[in-house]
Amino acid sequence: MIGLIGKKLGQTRVYDDNGNVVHVTAVLAGPNHVIQCKTAETDGYQAVQLGFDEQKESRMAKPLSGHLSKHNATPVRRIKEFRDFSIQVNPGDKVDVNVFDDGDYVDVIGITKGRGFQGVVKKFKFSGGTASHGKKGFQRRPGAIGQRLFPGTVMRGQKMPGHLGSVSRTVQNLRIVQVRETEHVLLIRGAIPGANGDYVVIREAKKRPKTAESNK
Repeated sequence: MIGLIGKKLGQTRVYDDNGNVVHVTAVLAGPNHVIQCKTAETDGYQAVQLGFDEQKESRMAKPLSGHLSKHNATPVRRIKEFRDFSIQVNPGDKVDVNVFDDGDYVDVIGITKGRGFQGVVKKFKFSGGTASHGKKGFQRRPGAIGQRLFPGTVMRGQKMPGHLGSVSRTVQNLRIVQVRETEHVLLIRGAIPGANGDYVVIREAKKRPKTAESNK
């Protein structure tokens, strides 16, 4: 499993070899620093810990700063662990966007945009109440939510107003249109979760891995 930590830059469009317009999302995904390599003998499982986006050591929390100092790693803003990393690396190495190729399929994990507290019309696409026949101030309300005499409670799972957004979402099987190694940028077809500047995780697609595509 190959993976990288990146930062969403925004959306744009490029032209393919046939002159067709392809809408893509630009992701700054390098370089990633290898902080720690875990093995089955020492940690019970195999994994590689990557760091992304360098920063001043004075701005880091003490526990995280101590962890990076223990492994002689560069201070970074984001750390992510990838299990069963399929590339042989060592602590101190750099992993860049060249681990992916044009045409590879990836899964992108990100945090969706936060919308705050929202009502049922925006959150669940309720139609709301009527605006006539004496209904005042009821256009965006959900209506009755309770029961009659039995059972006399609100059913579990009832759609009600509440917090919207700021949750982790994974978009699967997105194709890499271009790998711009000199700029450390991946151009991924389609949209990915989050706002511009948010951190995302790009991993090899679980349903369409590199090995499966190469065997076709």
